[in-house]
Amino acid sequence: MTPIHGGNLEWAVNLVNCSLSDILDFSASINPLGPCQSAIATIIEGIAQLQNYPNPNYPQFRQAIGNHHHLETDWVLPSNGAAELLTWVAWEAHYLQGVLLPSPCFADYKRALQTFNLPCQFYNLEDLETGLNHSQNFALLINNPHNPTGKLWHQKTLIPYLDQFPLVIVDEAFMDFLSPHEQESLIDVITDYDNLIILRSLTKFYSLPGLRIGYGITNPKRVKKWQKWRDPWSVNTLAMLAGIASLNDHHFQEKTWQWLKPTRAKLAQELTKIEGLKPLESRTNFILVQTKIPSTKLQLELLKQEQILIRDCVSFPELGEQYFRVAVKKDEQNEKLLNGLRKIYDIPTNR
Repeated sequence: MTPIHGGNLEWAVNLVNCSLSDILDFSASINPLGPCQSAIATIIEGIAQLQNYPNPNYPQFRQAIGNHHHLETDWVLPSNGAAELLTWVAWEAHYLQGVLLPSPCFADYKRALQTFNLPCQFYNLEDLETGLNHSQNFALLINNPHNPTGKLWHQKTLIPYLDQFPLVIVDEAFMDFLSPHEQESLIDVITDYDNLIILRSLTKFYSLPGLRIGYGITNPKRVKKWQKWRDPWSVNTLAMLAGIASLNDHHFQEKTWQWLKPTRAKLAQELTKIEGLKPLESRTNFILVQTKIPSTKLQLELLKQEQILIRDCVSFPELGEQYFRVAVKKDEQNEKLLNGLRKIYDIPTNR
């Protein structure tokens, strides 16, 4: 069965009968510079704490997140990845008629809504710029920067919707990949709107997907309510410690911002040179690419020939076989991807 998420290496290994270490994974948009050494050191030191339960209120973790965003800790809720919070977002919206989702959108949005039989409708990405007109009592979910296109919306575009919808959820899982002066986060206005929920992930920027770390930012009453709803100890001790260390590692953050922009531009430029491929402009650590060769066929050929895994876009019905998505990785890894694509598209690789 074709996976609906990136990073499914076992599926790829079983498909082409190779070892896990042989796969070069471009399907999951994870920072190739991480995890940061401070997080690794903290995890090693934290092993001694595994015989104890973590504090279910996570005061140190919440303080680290609060300091990072200049917020009081009662506005913050650590979570088992951002995916856990999507479930509580869906339950939070159950009293409404449904939720407006971007098209295309991350499959877990629909998964969470289906858990509570909550209807959804879709809006085109361009509609956020021109103005959404929706008369029903719906929540609005915005993904900024958007997955899988990499598009970024300005604050001034999004803020008016906070007065139009009873509940607005903004998934900012990839916002960290922009430097602070480039970010368009709505965290700046969170204290002014009780109907705003912001979701963040620590797994992508800090390269910790195996630990499942995220957090939500919303008004303190909602934070307390969600704490009562969910299971206790949803964030394990090692994840908590790694999250604190990562948020405090300013050197790693600066290193990532300095690396990403020129590397992404170079990868996009080289993809443009391959006739049959058309990369879309992206503001984050992945690139959506239009392809003349069906993406599932291209994915299979790259796996068989080069042990390279890309993300097909079949799980995004609006995109289907015409697009694939690739993470931005280090230059030498990006060159392997480009050479693999050139071979399939019959372009000489002795450049």
